[in-house]
Amino acid sequence: MSFYEAIRLALAQIRVQKLKSFFTLLGVTIGVMFLIAVVSIVQGMSNYVEDAFAGKFLGVNTAYLRKFPDINTGNVTEAQWREWQRRPPITIADAYAVRDALPAGTGWAIDDVRWINAQSKYANGGPQVMAHASTSQLFAIKDLNVTEGRVFSDEEDQLGAPVVVIGTEVRQFFFPNLDPVGRDLKIGGLPFRVIGVLEKQGTVFGVPLDRQIFAPFHSPMQRFTGARINLAGVTVQAPNPAAMADIQETISELMRRRHKLHPAQPDDFVLETSASALSAWDTIKSYLVMAGIFLPAIGLVVGAIVIMNIMLVAVAERTREIGIRKSLGARRRDILAQFLVEAATLSTFGAAIGIGLGIGLSKFIAAVSPLPSSVALWSVGVAIVLGAGVGILAGIYPASRASRLDPIVALRAE
Repeated sequence: MSFYEAIRLALAQIRVQKLKSFFTLLGVTIGVMFLIAVVSIVQGMSNYVEDAFAGKFLGVNTAYLRKFPDINTGNVTEAQWREWQRRPPITIADAYAVRDALPAGTGWAIDDVRWINAQSKYANGGPQVMAHASTSQLFAIKDLNVTEGRVFSDEEDQLGAPVVVIGTEVRQFFFPNLDPVGRDLKIGGLPFRVIGVLEKQGTVFGVPLDRQIFAPFHSPMQRFTGARINLAGVTVQAPNPAAMADIQETISELMRRRHKLHPAQPDDFVLETSASALSAWDTIKSYLVMAGIFLPAIGLVVGAIVIMNIMLVAVAERTREIGIRKSLGARRRDILAQFLVEAATLSTFGAAIGIGLGIGLSKFIAAVSPLPSSVALWSVGVAIVLGAGVGILAGIYPASRASRLDPIVALRAE
């Protein structure tokens, strides 16, 4: 019997015994459905963290020189926090020393940031804003674009011009129903002329990225962010991923020399990248994926038991059919293949239904909750393999039993 003929016979049995087939594949369908749904949610969370979170905060191919990590997804002990506080500050002189040591083609920007109060004569009060005192190249490094006006230039930064680029929420709160370009936003009582409005960025883990303002680093904004005491950080962008390791090594050696660290002493600064910032998340993700595979496996085990029991019943019901086939020349391996393929077809068919339901469930969860969803193609492949594998494993004993039936005894069966 050919493989395709065995599949045809298996599908014919599914059509003839619809109710029995439904209960046979139910366990596999449920197991695969939850496998796809759980892995899709984990994958969606991973995409959100890696792309939206690290990408918007750090940028592409970037390293961020800081006193201590800005993004931390692991537990920080009291001792670790105290050690971070004792570290020397990152100074403006450190920032320019890093710039001078970088190879040609490397992006560089100072970015000092602090939440501060803002005022406008066009609104009463308003929320705090995330104020940045930064050099002009930060816009290119973080891919920040404006929908109105423009960003400030190197010349405006060097002159310390009191200009500012604002986010969409800042516009909404402080310039309601007005064109903000050309108007003043007061920070610490000092007016900053609005020259541009950033495109909408949304929120990341509750942080409103549209509530940001960017002013030249050498403007009065650095007085409010505290840049002369301790810089929030220096951002460096490699021209390509391959150059990142060498650039990090260059910065690390420079900072160790400037901080007079001995070879045995650990770094008293941090170079944060997307990979380093999300190392703890990668560990959490691996555990979540393992749980997403293990827990639905319980349903697959139940499904395998059901398939085996149903197939044993099918062998008993079709004993005479087996005897007739053997008397007509069917070999033992033909009978074995028939029942194995039938079990695998049932299980794979259930897995296919489970994949569709799992994708639908993950989309539904994403629609009614803040959890993101993204179907991982590898999980679909795993689900199909698991479905076929469960059917084959569950069908081995019933198929073997059917293949060993004596044709004479089988023909006497009623």
